[in-house]
Amino acid sequence: MNIPTLGIDISKAKFNVCLINPHDKLKHKVFPNTASGFQQLAEWLTKQHVELIHVCLEATGTYGEALALFLHQAGHSVSVINPAAVKAYAGAQLSRTKTDRVDAELIARFCHTQRPPLWTPPSAEVRELQALVRRLEALVEMRTAESNRLEAAITASAVRASIEEHLAYLDVEIKRTEHLIREHINSDPKLKQQSELLDSIPGIAATTAATLLAEVADITQYRSARQLAAYAGLVPRARQSGSSVRGRTRLSKIGNARLRKALYFPAVTALRCSPFFQFWAKGLRERGKCKMSVIGAVMRKLVHLAYGVLKSGQPFDPEWAESA
Repeated sequence: MNIPTLGIDISKAKFNVCLINPHDKLKHKVFPNTASGFQQLAEWLTKQHVELIHVCLEATGTYGEALALFLHQAGHSVSVINPAAVKAYAGAQLSRTKTDRVDAELIARFCHTQRPPLWTPPSAEVRELQALVRRLEALVEMRTAESNRLEAAITASAVRASIEEHLAYLDVEIKRTEHLIREHINSDPKLKQQSELLDSIPGIAATTAATLLAEVADITQYRSARQLAAYAGLVPRARQSGSSVRGRTRLSKIGNARLRKALYFPAVTALRCSPFFQFWAKGLRERGKCKMSVIGAVMRKLVHLAYGVLKSGQPFDPEWAESA
C-alpha cells in the first residue's frame, strides 16, 4: 500500500514537515514544538485529505519524543531513524544545501524510498524510568562540573560558598532521584525481575541495570544480541581496502551513546573483579589486543550477556555465558 510519507525536521522550538502525497507532490509547513502544534499538524493533515501516513523523524534527543508518541497514538506509522542514516542518504543524493526545510524534504524522501522499520513506543513504566535515569545522569554531570570548579583554586569566598551550597543541593537531589528509581523499579514486577537478572551479571549493579532497562526498553524488538550491540554502537568496524589501507579496527560508535557510557565502568570493574571476565580477556591479550580494545570487547560481552538473561529469564551462569 502506497501511503503518503511525512518527513519531520525537529528542533527545540519548532518542527518543519514535508508531505509527499501519492502523486509525489510536496507540501511544506512549520509548526511549534508544543501540544498545540501537534494538534495543528493533525488538523493540517486532515485538510490535506490524509488519514494514514508514514512519518519519519530523526532520533535527536528528547525534542521529538512527544511528537512521535502523539502521532503513534493517532494511528500513524512512525519511524524514528538514526541521523547517520539520513546523512549518508543526503550524501548519496549529492545534497549540498542544509536548511530545516531541505532537511524535512530529505527525511521525507528517505522515508518514501527506504521504508525504514516502524517504531514502537516504550511502555509508560519504561518511559518514566527513562526520564528518571536521564535526570540522574544530568544531575551527576552537573555535580562533576561544579566539583571541578571548586577544585580550580577559586579564591573568592562568596563564589566558593555558592558552589559548595549548590553541591550540597545536588547531592540531595542525586540521592532522591536514585531512591525514586529504586522505588519505581521495585513497584513494577517486570522491571524488578529484569533488574535482578541484570544484577546477576558481573560488573553490573543497580544503576547500570536501570540505565540498560531504560535505554533498551523492550528486549523483544532485537532479533539477536549482535543487533542490540549494534544499537549500542559496540560492534567492531574494520577499515581495510586493497593493499594500502590497513586501519585499526575500532568500535562503530553509531548508536546509543548513553548505553556505551553506562557500560564503560562496569566493564572496567568486571575486568578487575570477575574471574570469568579475567579468564575471558586473557585470550584477547594473548592475541595482542590493546587495553582499550579489551575494554570495548568486555562492554560488548556485557551487552550479549544482558540480552541473554533478559531473553531467557534466567540469571547469569558462567557455563552458558561462554558461548554468549
